[in-house]
Amino acid sequence: MTMTQDNPIQRTPVNVAFAEPASSAAVDRTAEAMRARNFTVEVVSDGAAARDMLLSLIPDGAEVGQGASMTLDTIGVTEAIEKSGRYDAIRPRTRAMDRATQMREISKLAAAPDYQINSVQAVTEDGRLVLASFGGSQLGPVVSGAGKVILVVGAQKIVPDLATAFRRIEEYSLPIEDVKLLEAYGRHSAINKTLIVNGDVSPGRITVILVREPVGV
Repeated sequence: MTMTQDNPIQRTPVNVAFAEPASSAAVDRTAEAMRARNFTVEVVSDGAAARDMLLSLIPDGAEVGQGASMTLDTIGVTEAIEKSGRYDAIRPRTRAMDRATQMREISKLAAAPDYQINSVQAVTEDGRLVLASFGGSQLGPVVSGAGKVILVVGAQKIVPDLATAFRRIEEYSLPIEDVKLLEAYGRHSAINKTLIVNGDVSPGRITVILVREPVGV
């Protein structure tokens, strides 16, 4: 069922407790837990350092896909990828395509870039990444489609366990995204697809840049 302003649904108010950053000790524990799951982890101090780290990991001319991410928008990554001229950015190419007649081509183009950049909604202290999506297009590249995946994660996204990760998505991420989608498209958001990344079979394929301060939502 399509949800629109003519068919409103009640949303839980944003639980601002999930905006609080984890302690430095929790950040360090989470980084070690992720490394044990075959993720490469870089811990940085702030959003500017995260931006510089991410850009240093992508060679000039590389094909770069990106999921919608307030984190990447906020720290300046989106602008650098799409406007610097250094990269073959997928999203400007797909925006120029006709969604009425070229949706299949758009999906194929976005499914398997050389590099996929994104964030997550939560990461557990035992090292599991949790992503939620309305449409799901950014999940496939993270799972297996992209050659390399780089995720920027603020300290406010660290939670004790999976149960709390799902609460963070429902009580914090979704209400914020719902407002954005209503303003942009006149429709409600929804948690239609959820991905849990417990680990990766290819060491070095997924890099997590863990930021000691809050970035994004």
